[in-house]
Amino acid sequence: MRLGLLLAGSALLLAACANPWNTANIAAGATRDQVVARAGQPVAVLPLANGGQRMQYTLQPLGRYAFAVDLDASGHVVSSRQVLTEANFQRIETGAWTVADVQREFGPPAQIDTVASWNGPVWTYRWRDLGNNDMFYWVYFDRQGVVQRAHPGMEFINAPSDRY
Repeated sequence: MRLGLLLAGSALLLAACANPWNTANIAAGATRDQVVARAGQPVAVLPLANGGQRMQYTLQPLGRYAFAVDLDASGHVVSSRQVLTEANFQRIETGAWTVADVQREFGPPAQIDTVASWNGPVWTYRWRDLGNNDMFYWVYFDRQGVVQRAHPGMEFINAPSDRY
């Protein structure tokens, strides 16, 4: 009896959680309410320049995927995509992009650190490249919140010993 209640409660809890993967095939034209019914509440909703909104879903800090669902000003889906890709990271403009730009494009990072050799925060995103390699992408901000450096690196957790 107790095991059955525990399993039922666990299933209910999981059903109530957002599932970012459910944003992958949302059709253009769907409503905001349809997105939320399918994928759950986003981790963030940010305004877009065209009067629309970006709904963000992420598997960070341990996952390697994050999704953006863009809505037009009337609340209908314009696009839905996985954002943690090399092509998207290459769009970062050093000296121009700010914390707000990076947050809008990629969502919250897996980790925010400081390092002795840099005078500002370093955001770390976990992602998977086209070769199916687990990767980090580091974004270095100055004290004013402007990107000054950004680059990828291999994540060697659980990597074969020949990759060291």
